[in-house]
Amino acid sequence: MSSLPDSSLSAPIDLNRVRTLFDDPARLVESNFLRREVATRMHERLALVRITPERVLDAGCGEGEDLTTLQKRFPKAAMLGLDASPAMLAEAQAAQTAALSSMNRLLQQWLPAGMGRESGANLLCGNFSQLPFGINAVDLVWSNLALHWHPQPDRVFAEWRRVLRQDGLLMFSCFGPDTFKELRAAFAQADSEPHALPFVDMHDFGDMLVSAGFSTPVMDMETLTVTYGSVEKLMGDVRAFGGNPLDTRRRALLGKQAWQRVVDVLEQSRDADGKIPLTFEIIYGHAFRPAPRTTASGESIVRFDLPKK
Repeated sequence: MSSLPDSSLSAPIDLNRVRTLFDDPARLVESNFLRREVATRMHERLALVRITPERVLDAGCGEGEDLTTLQKRFPKAAMLGLDASPAMLAEAQAAQTAALSSMNRLLQQWLPAGMGRESGANLLCGNFSQLPFGINAVDLVWSNLALHWHPQPDRVFAEWRRVLRQDGLLMFSCFGPDTFKELRAAFAQADSEPHALPFVDMHDFGDMLVSAGFSTPVMDMETLTVTYGSVEKLMGDVRAFGGNPLDTRRRALLGKQAWQRVVDVLEQSRDADGKIPLTFEIIYGHAFRPAPRTTASGESIVRFDLPKK
């Protein structure tokens, strides 16, 4: 188990297993539609916040698509991408190199030699709860559908707060408890083993943010339903979303009869259009790192706002 002392677990997630599951980028392609949709909705929320960051961290950057959209929104900001999977980072680097090469070829037609060359984002491999940055390193931490893969979100929030500068913004999304509820109901007819993560409730995330030292966290959620024509396609997408990294997961395959019970329950859930629904509860959160209230030695800091003339 990947637990650490003095920290509550969201679930007994095996981080080594998470890295293994995400080390085959081709297997995850089918799930990209949801990450892009959620990223779009995150950007709609970000547009309501006044911020001009100098350095942006995408925590759980995967293949790097969010880095591209963030760079377009904040063209003067330096971009940092961090992921636990070397294979995903290799995909991000390859895509970035291809995009920059194409851009440079275009710019070289119009600009003198050496001008217009972009450096791209800096990509690093690491753990959310042990970031390779000093304090006050970034102005915006962005994380799209990645936090639920870490067993200790309370430590992750504390680490994200550490690297944020004063008044820096954290914005994230992740799966909530109703995600895959149809799948849980189906597998409950086969055995008592966990086949999906017990995702953390939105209100618990809000409490963790306050405990970590963030100010005025804003949490909201929405439910998205994706429908499938077959059980096979549904299960393929579930695996593409990351699979089951629980340390307590069933190691052996289900027997034929047990699997048929799972299929039967899913088949019985078909809607009026003949489609099998699969629920995704999407949690969105954002919060700021406030000004410190005490000095390093423990003295209280009292601020006086002088009236404007």
